[in-house]
Amino acid sequence: MPGVKAAAAAVVAVCALLAGCAGTTASQGGPDSGDERFIAGDGTAQVIAPAARKTVANVAGTTLDGEPLALADLRGKVVVMNFWASWCAPCRGEAPTLQKLSQEHKSKGVEFVGVNFKDAKDQALAMERSFGITYPSLFDGDGRLMLAFRDIPPNAVPSTLIFDRQGRVAVRVIGATTYSKLNPLINRVVAEG
Repeated sequence: MPGVKAAAAAVVAVCALLAGCAGTTASQGGPDSGDERFIAGDGTAQVIAPAARKTVANVAGTTLDGEPLALADLRGKVVVMNFWASWCAPCRGEAPTLQKLSQEHKSKGVEFVGVNFKDAKDQALAMERSFGITYPSLFDGDGRLMLAFRDIPPNAVPSTLIFDRQGRVAVRVIGATTYSKLNPLINRVVAEG
């Protein structure tokens, strides 16, 4: 009987991990739950027309390096915000792409900011070192920062939001992204002037 209990515990642990990778509403929501905000994390991009864009208030905190950072301080720049965690395999997969894009777009006034979600700080810092990530990441160990995104929820880890120069969400990518998907989306928002 101990083998059966161990197997059952392993299944429960895997289910909990998968629910965590799907996002903050995965355990309560999903495509069949009536929660229309849930979007599967397949890398699909939603481009939001300027008239329909919303700002996200009170996005501020401390970075993994212990520095204060507020999204409002980046107004006037295009901001690419990526939600990630060290325990998330797709996050590790897209990390080199995000670093490369952050370097390529810096001269265009584009700032990259990560949001490290429900993670251990030492593991998050180790992942940043491992991939040579140079842009800052807000530490959201308890998930409270994610609450600021109720109107435009990321819904999955990883997810990426692109903010226009007025601080409004212009693009939402749910799930892992690639260079060929994200680069033209950044260029599109930069070109808005």
